[in-house]
Amino acid sequence: DNHSRKPAGDGKIVYPPGVKEITDKISNDEVVKRLKMVVKTYMDMDQDSEEEKQQYLGLALHLASEFFLRNPNKDVRLLVACCLADIFRIYAPEAPYTSHDKLKDIFLFITRQLKGLEDTKSPQFNRYFYLLENLAWVKSYNICFELEDCNEIFIQLFKTLFSVINNSHNQKVQMHMMDLMSSIIMEGDGVTQELLDTILINLIPAHKNLNKQAYDLAKTLLKRTVQTIETCIANFFNQVLVMGKSSVSDLSEHVFDLIQELFAIDPLLLTSVMPQLEFKLKSNDGEERLAVVRLLAKLFGAKDSELATQNRPLWQCFLGRFNDIHVPVRLECVKFASHCLMNHPDLAKDLTEYLKVRSHDPEEAIRHDVIVTIINAGKKDLNLVNDQLLGFVRERTLDKRWRVRKEAMMGLAQLYKKYCLHHEAGKESALKISWIKDKLLHIYYQNSIDDKLLVEKIFAQYMVPHSLDTEEKMKCLYYLYACLDTNAVKALNEMWKCQNMLRGLVRELLDLHKLPVSEANNTAMFGKLMTIAKNLPDAGKAQDFMKKFNQVLGEDEKLRVQLETLISPTCSCKQAELCVREITRKLTFPKQPTNPFLEMVKFLLERIAPVHIDSEAISALVKLLNKSIEGTADDDEEGVTPDTAIRSGLELLKVLSFTHPTAFHSAETYESLLQCLKMEDDKVAEAAIQIFRNTGQKIETELQQIRSTLIPILHQKAKRGTPHQAKQAVHCIHAIFNNKEVQLAQIFEPLSRSLNADVPEQLITPLVSLGHISMLAPDQFASPMKSIVANFIVKDLLMNDRSIGNKNGKLWTTDEEVSPEVLAKVQAIKLLVRWLLGMKNNQSKSANSTLRLLSAMLVSEGDLTEQKKISKSDMSRLRLAAGGAIMKLAQEPCYHDIITPEQFQLCGLVINDECYQVRQIFAQKLHLALVKLLLPLEYLAVFALCAKDPVKERRAHARQEYIKQNPLHFLQWKIYFYIKECLWFMLEVLMTKNENNSHAFLRKMVENIKQTKDAQCPDDAKANEKLYIVCDVALFVIANKSTACHLESPKEPVLPTKFFLITNSLYISSPLSSSTQPKPPPVLAAVNKPLTVPGRRIFTKTTTSSDTASNASSNSNSQLSSSANNKNR
Repeated sequence: DNHSRKPAGDGKIVYPPGVKEITDKISNDEVVKRLKMVVKTYMDMDQDSEEEKQQYLGLALHLASEFFLRNPNKDVRLLVACCLADIFRIYAPEAPYTSHDKLKDIFLFITRQLKGLEDTKSPQFNRYFYLLENLAWVKSYNICFELEDCNEIFIQLFKTLFSVINNSHNQKVQMHMMDLMSSIIMEGDGVTQELLDTILINLIPAHKNLNKQAYDLAKTLLKRTVQTIETCIANFFNQVLVMGKSSVSDLSEHVFDLIQELFAIDPLLLTSVMPQLEFKLKSNDGEERLAVVRLLAKLFGAKDSELATQNRPLWQCFLGRFNDIHVPVRLECVKFASHCLMNHPDLAKDLTEYLKVRSHDPEEAIRHDVIVTIINAGKKDLNLVNDQLLGFVRERTLDKRWRVRKEAMMGLAQLYKKYCLHHEAGKESALKISWIKDKLLHIYYQNSIDDKLLVEKIFAQYMVPHSLDTEEKMKCLYYLYACLDTNAVKALNEMWKCQNMLRGLVRELLDLHKLPVSEANNTAMFGKLMTIAKNLPDAGKAQDFMKKFNQVLGEDEKLRVQLETLISPTCSCKQAELCVREITRKLTFPKQPTNPFLEMVKFLLERIAPVHIDSEAISALVKLLNKSIEGTADDDEEGVTPDTAIRSGLELLKVLSFTHPTAFHSAETYESLLQCLKMEDDKVAEAAIQIFRNTGQKIETELQQIRSTLIPILHQKAKRGTPHQAKQAVHCIHAIFNNKEVQLAQIFEPLSRSLNADVPEQLITPLVSLGHISMLAPDQFASPMKSIVANFIVKDLLMNDRSIGNKNGKLWTTDEEVSPEVLAKVQAIKLLVRWLLGMKNNQSKSANSTLRLLSAMLVSEGDLTEQKKISKSDMSRLRLAAGGAIMKLAQEPCYHDIITPEQFQLCGLVINDECYQVRQIFAQKLHLALVKLLLPLEYLAVFALCAKDPVKERRAHARQEYIKQNPLHFLQWKIYFYIKECLWFMLEVLMTKNENNSHAFLRKMVENIKQTKDAQCPDDAKANEKLYIVCDVALFVIANKSTACHLESPKEPVLPTKFFLITNSLYISSPLSSSTQPKPPPVLAAVNKPLTVPGRRIFTKTTTSSDTASNASSNSNSQLSSSANNKNR
């Protein structure tokens, strides 16, 4: 014992009392037992125990020998490590070991023992914890800073700690690990790349998911050491990003993931890295820019990120990538905008400008994603998207690509349903996007059938959801209709009309199936199928699928019955739903994942199924109307005045009375309409009469009480209502009563007797009623009307000026300011036309005299008596009435034949009237009649005169409407008109395309005209010379503008004999060089004079009468004329 206590000076090892010598001669258990006592001794010592420190120095050196450091026994190694840790504590700051190699061995040994911390359930865990605590508290590892290869030790230590930490460790373990590592980072001379890698590797997504605790430890460590470690991080990214040295670290390929993680931990870690990213954003490599954009999108878009405000230059540089040349980069930017708008509303202003440009991107996918971005943000919160952003979506509803248009339309529809229908964000939000309903319906004006079908679908699912119960659904429709703008209302009406037309086609197809099989029947069916296919998407496929559907219809009687039910006028919405389901079930083939045939049939069924309107729906609408009339409705709450609600409600019912007449047939509905007839609002009463007219066919037989109330009201309206009401009342009586002759006579007799030109105010309604009665029942009233026309209308009313007009020189005034006498004269002109249109024959030559009267009205500029009593504005009204009247008569073939070229020209020249409103209204009437194919084609030529219109927009409109639609008829019908501007006005448009070799046709036609004489004045050399000059000018223009015009003409042009007299004589001289100025025919003189806007009307007061030339040699002319009279009968 004494021996063991000898001082260390003689090289002997002193052991604590009771501890025998520890050598390799004793068993492991004995070594452990003795070491435990040594550990206890060192634990109890502190730095002040000078004597003991000296005494046990030898033991301290012995414990660092190879025997202990390389010992295979785990417990031995642990106990030795604990002793060594205490030795470093006691002897601090000078360790008893002087050899650097020995120190390195010791620390690597201790580090290896720390792996034991992994198992918290181990009986030895407390000793491992003691070891960690001791090392952390004393900062023992800081001794290693003096060693050359200290880095190896630190790397080993960091790797060990990150690998052992797990979720069974408590706060203290994490804290000691943190202290241990942070002291190494903060007190050393900087962190090497390898050491940094041991920390950063824990942030990579793959590692992060494997060990969440290691990630948290690295995160906390970086936060604590941010000041020191930031420069090391900056150096790493500089090497990889700027210098491109990816070999510096195995983590080089993960730089962008790391930047994202580091930014999330603490943006200060990247203070110096951000400018490097700005440099990378400008890289020449598109893929590299894409990677940086993806990264920055996450950084800027993150919920709590303030990067955009803190680093404006980087933000501006990033925004610049919205205009990148590389498509994926632009796409990535647009996707980022969605998160950004949601997480950072304050940046919306910056983004708006860039999204504007991208909404016009040449790449379809990008335009599409701009919409998705804006709509997603809007769906989250409408306040996130400003009006400008919504404006971009609005624009894209007219994109050239269907996918983009569809996304924009569906997006707007979803916003409308959320905020306007369900009011999810209050009235202010609903008001902000109240334009959506109008915009979506306006798209129905587009030519594409896909657009139309989508509008129908949106209307049924988002604007007036068909899933609502009837009352809710109709309330929704009632107030929607009241709030729509005029064009949207027209579009909605058109939609119902189209669906109704398609229902009619399907009905006709089913009727054909009931007939016996025949060739004619098959042809008729084919025609119907082709028309139906035109109303479905992808016309080619639609035709094939419709043929297939027709075949199935022919074979399956049950299917026909279901379809019959679906299109029956009495089908209810619920019934329709069942029918559609049943038909769909029958056509479903379970083994086919996609069935384009079924999809196409569904499109058809969606269009023809009544999803909104049935008897129950009409009844609900009428109840809403009654509430508005009684003042018990929610009109004001819905943002509509009661007057507007009543008026638009009746307009809605009026439109539905055309498309769903059967649904109105109930005493309750008609009772309510009778109430409307008694209201003071003229428009309301008028609409109510029209509904009776459209739907009341069974009133006479089934609803006697309604009939007896209705008749006196209709009589009263026909005699003393407004002109519009009178017209509808007469038509209503004619449409729904069997004894209409008696009823109309009861109106006709008293009215015809009471006509008095001295009281023009009371003349207008009687004139309207009489005109319509004579048109609807000509057999009964045409003859009695003749004396009224001769004695009263012409002699008394039109040929007299009783009052003196206002001489203020205005060319036009409002309807209210027109004198009653002129209003009566206008109605008198209309009465003449209606009377003639009813007769449909000219046996009594009444039409000739009427046409002469109308021509005289035009020649006298509206002042038929030429007494100068009538005002300028009233003359304009009468000119318009006379021009319109000739045009109306021309729509009836028997009258068109007797209209002379001069009368035709006088009528056409109204489009050049000095009064703008006369020109505009006349052009609109002409447009409508031509579009409906009611007028002979020669009336198209009238639009060429618009070249003389001083208002640029009117010229452009006329050119666009007519010349483009009907190029080949144009020149042919009235070459005479195209002098100077008129000629170029037309040819410029015609020459833009050479469809079907039309240039050659034009050239040939002009050459043919050049060989004719003017049929109006064939013997007038000057007039014929002028015609020749016009042809020369036309040929010059055609040859200048087209190289293809000299080819062979596809067809031989046929000229109308009404205008051109074919002769064999030709002019030899070249008229273009002639210095003589030919004198134009009198009526056409006006064409060559410049037209002034307000100013003198330019008409010569002479009329020329000349017979229409006929040409026996051209037998095809008669056919052409008859086709020109083609009329929609």
